[in-house]
Amino acid sequence: MELNARVPAGPLEKKWDTHRFSNKLVNPANRRKYTAIVVGTGLAGGSAAATLAEQGYTVKAFCIQDSPRRAHSIAAQGGINAAKNYQNDGDSVFRLFYDTIKGGDFRAREANVYRLAQVSTEIIDQCVAQGVPFAREYGGTLANRSFGGAQVSRTFYARGQTGQQLLLGAYGALSRQIHAGRVKMFNRREMMDVVVADGRARGITVRNIITGEIESHEADVVILATGGYGNVYFLSTNAMASNVTAAWRAHKKGAGFANPSFVQIHPTCIPVHGDYQSKLTLMSESLRNDGRVWVPKKQGDTRLPADIPEEERDYYLENKYPSFGNLVPRDVASRNAKEQCDLGKGVGSTRLAVYLDFADAIKRDGEATIFKKYGNLFQMYQKITDSDPMKEPMMIYPAVHYTMGGLWVDYDLMTNIPGLFAIGECNFSDHGANRLGASALMQGLADGYFIIATSVAHYLGTNKLDNISVHDQAFIDSKRSVEDRIAKLLKNSSGGPAGKFTVDEIHKELGKLMWDNCGMARNKEDLEKALKELPAIKQKFWDYVYIPGDTKEINQSLERAGRVADFLEFAEIMIRDALTREESCGCHLREESQTEENEAKRDDKKYSHVSVWEYSGEDAEPKLHIEPLSFENVTPSQRSYK
Repeated sequence: MELNARVPAGPLEKKWDTHRFSNKLVNPANRRKYTAIVVGTGLAGGSAAATLAEQGYTVKAFCIQDSPRRAHSIAAQGGINAAKNYQNDGDSVFRLFYDTIKGGDFRAREANVYRLAQVSTEIIDQCVAQGVPFAREYGGTLANRSFGGAQVSRTFYARGQTGQQLLLGAYGALSRQIHAGRVKMFNRREMMDVVVADGRARGITVRNIITGEIESHEADVVILATGGYGNVYFLSTNAMASNVTAAWRAHKKGAGFANPSFVQIHPTCIPVHGDYQSKLTLMSESLRNDGRVWVPKKQGDTRLPADIPEEERDYYLENKYPSFGNLVPRDVASRNAKEQCDLGKGVGSTRLAVYLDFADAIKRDGEATIFKKYGNLFQMYQKITDSDPMKEPMMIYPAVHYTMGGLWVDYDLMTNIPGLFAIGECNFSDHGANRLGASALMQGLADGYFIIATSVAHYLGTNKLDNISVHDQAFIDSKRSVEDRIAKLLKNSSGGPAGKFTVDEIHKELGKLMWDNCGMARNKEDLEKALKELPAIKQKFWDYVYIPGDTKEINQSLERAGRVADFLEFAEIMIRDALTREESCGCHLREESQTEENEAKRDDKKYSHVSVWEYSGEDAEPKLHIEPLSFENVTPSQRSYK
């Protein structure tokens, strides 16, 4: 496996401009000759499809939902970062770059992260032009607020609905191209395979979720924008349809999978309430601007929060990190919440929660101001928990949220399968070992609106592609393998459910194994134990899973079964990746590698690299490859937010 990042030469601040100028172009008259497939229509995929179609390419866009408006990007709440420096508080492109690469614990490429910071300013202008209703100051200028890991205000927001509003902007641009006939939209399709012909990605095989039909689609390039894999844990803040399938099938066709164990645990989620839950709910990190995190100082204190006097409260983030306080990065806040609960100071019925209290902010700014900032978030919390945050503190606890790992891509966002690109959360490129808040929307739109078109043009301009048809052997073989896999999934479904297990029962078992052993904190012994126990769960799935119905109809059990089958395979490289990285960095806390103050302790001599896994075949151990990381513009240092 070749890992050539193709990072342009020259000064950091000029790499992107130089790269754009030196890249090959496709002239407007020729663009209509080329077809691009875009899988996923969230912020990354929707913006990419709209941009490519606007430039004249023919685009086929695929989404698993009934409408692109239902993509999981809609769930993002707090905001999107950009180095506009509207507050004149010392922000700059370089500071956003530095905060992002430091927040990721120096485990990302400098060039990719700097480009992200550069492009961030253009995103805001584009979205304002589209009519995205960002919050504004009294004089009409765009408002900003702070997010974790930064000491400046650079986060643009639309109350607690930023993802929804940005997605509607991208959807409007996409709809324009659908109406113009340059985008053909395929709703309710799930990608089942990448078709590789003559070493290049030339199409995909999909299942029509409504009819069960297996379809083949050809193209000149394939772009995956299918999000993250947090649902490997069963419980996460992701939509239930979020999955690893598209990325995993690309991996099995030869695409490297980078840093799969880098999973973000978000500190501000509504705690687990019981075994009946199918997902968790995120409360925006923006709440930590005004909410104060605390626990009782006394272990096992069961009093109501109003009955605990100020002197008996431990505002542990403010005390431990006076410089950043409640706005420390997500991994730091999550680890500290777990530590407080492990010490017996957790609150609520499960004792696995901490308080997020708005009493001081309400006293300072008034109820109207606080409700204006966070009203819809407060309403959502109250609807779920039957508790009003205006009157009593929220209860929060960390949960699986975002995945920094993903398909390996070069500077052009192309995987090591020529013609196959991965954008947004689907790739690994920008966040290192921990994503800062409000950076996911930034990356998705940067990739889709401003980067992918340049990369696609260069690929098409430097490669002569033969004509291809869905009747060619590569498509026939792909379709047959998909049909065989579906038949294998359904083989236990005859004879009724007696003595068998549902898909969710096995998914929960996998999720518990991963959370307990490869979750917020990890150690060698538990990871090795998980690696030994995983095959038994996998075998149980294939021998005893029961799927009602058949494949020629809407069958959600079959859909979930296919995704869980991929999670069971993918879990192995997650565990192996965590085992091989014997350091703590960002979200990835190895208990054997901590400072005296229980902070994450990196090992730059051994692990300043990207871990890239190559698929070796069924039941064969995957191969590990390394992409070294070099830092010429920043000096990796022990992260401190004190």
